[in-house]
Amino acid sequence: MAAASIVIASNRGPIGFRRDAGGEVTAARGGGGLVSAMAGLTTDESTLWVCAALSDLDREIAAAAPGRRLDLGGHPEGGAVAMLPIPADVLDGAYNSIANTTLWFLHHHMAGDPHPYDEMWHRNWASYVAYNTAFADAIIVAAADDARILVQDYHLALLPAMLRTRRPDLRIAHFTHTPWAAPAVFTTLPLEVATDVLAGMLGADSLGFHTPRWAAEFVGCCVQLLGAETDDGGVWHGDRHTAVRVHPLGVDAAPLLARAAEADVTERRTELAEAIGDCKIIARVDRTEPSKNIARGLEAFRDLLRRHPEHHGKVVHLALAYPSRQDVPAYREYTELVASLASDINDEFGRDAWTPVRLAVRDDYPRSLATMQLADVLLINPVRDGMNLVAKEAALLTDDAVLVLSTEAGAADELGPHSLLVDPFDITGTADALHEALTMPAAERARRHVGLTRAATATPPQVWLRQQLDALE
Repeated sequence: MAAASIVIASNRGPIGFRRDAGGEVTAARGGGGLVSAMAGLTTDESTLWVCAALSDLDREIAAAAPGRRLDLGGHPEGGAVAMLPIPADVLDGAYNSIANTTLWFLHHHMAGDPHPYDEMWHRNWASYVAYNTAFADAIIVAAADDARILVQDYHLALLPAMLRTRRPDLRIAHFTHTPWAAPAVFTTLPLEVATDVLAGMLGADSLGFHTPRWAAEFVGCCVQLLGAETDDGGVWHGDRHTAVRVHPLGVDAAPLLARAAEADVTERRTELAEAIGDCKIIARVDRTEPSKNIARGLEAFRDLLRRHPEHHGKVVHLALAYPSRQDVPAYREYTELVASLASDINDEFGRDAWTPVRLAVRDDYPRSLATMQLADVLLINPVRDGMNLVAKEAALLTDDAVLVLSTEAGAADELGPHSLLVDPFDITGTADALHEALTMPAAERARRHVGLTRAATATPPQVWLRQQLDALE
């Protein structure tokens, strides 16, 4: 096997496996924006994608592949992929307990009271270290001299320093797709863990964030906890300088528009239009997770109906809320809350010919695209969000929908001037913005839509990816 000159490292890879009812194993392209953004690299023979096996079947197939290389084991669909069969208990501790229950909530400022950092938590932290080490072990063997390593997200915060120690020739970039916690929040982690995360990140040559806000929070943590020094370009820690850069991710317009023009999307759009009739549509497309703030969005819609009865029978809130990370108790509870609120609103306001909230929980990508196309108002009100690509995709797909957008979404930095910005915790303020959007004159809607489209497509994935690679030259 030839050594790779570019290595992508991420928890989820470009391919996964499932077994159908007849027992036959099939491979499917991995989902999510990261896979789409990196697609241009995966066709390059010099690029290797290193990821974790996320299911028992993934682990079984990865363990049987020569050198854990799926492409050499008869599965070339995702390009050159090394899938690591990390033990299920280690993956669970690292991914569910540390990455998605501690770090994710911390970076989204949703941790609440300080986490109980007890013996079990520290065992899970040891799993997180082991998980990062497994990636380091694989990469140092697979990477060519002076290879460029693109590490993705908070799951692999320790990896850059591990690679730097063992392969100082490597050129390493790390990109964080979430927000970064403010120093006052980040310091609620145990001190040794907090400093290890920061030092791990600073093993990179270049660190990328979606917005200047998240980059500044990271730098502030380094100054407060590590005593690091800063300059306009990044952070000095010891005798090493790590560049800190901003790379906002936008939409690749051509493939998105082509996909939205396919027959299955047209079919869903016709079905939705017939079901909703002449009503205007307030739409949202989200995973059902606490940061997306779906519950407060529903409460804002209820407030709108209570204070503006003129909208009764004339507007429908089409909420596509797809369950996510149901292995994490907080996510399951939030999914139940969303369903309960939708039911309450329909009980309070619904009548025979009008169902105010139409909640869909089964993932259906064609329906998502059709919903964006039909929307009159787009509600995207996360508590905090690294970027929120849905806001940009929806802006491109609608004719003239008004975007009601949280100030705490990373996308607000670019889309804010063309949106109605709201405080994600202000239910009444969000209801007022929905009313303004529903009653906005056509000329103003059209003017805003032009600005949204331009901003959403300014830095497509190819540009975003090239910026990170260029940062390592």
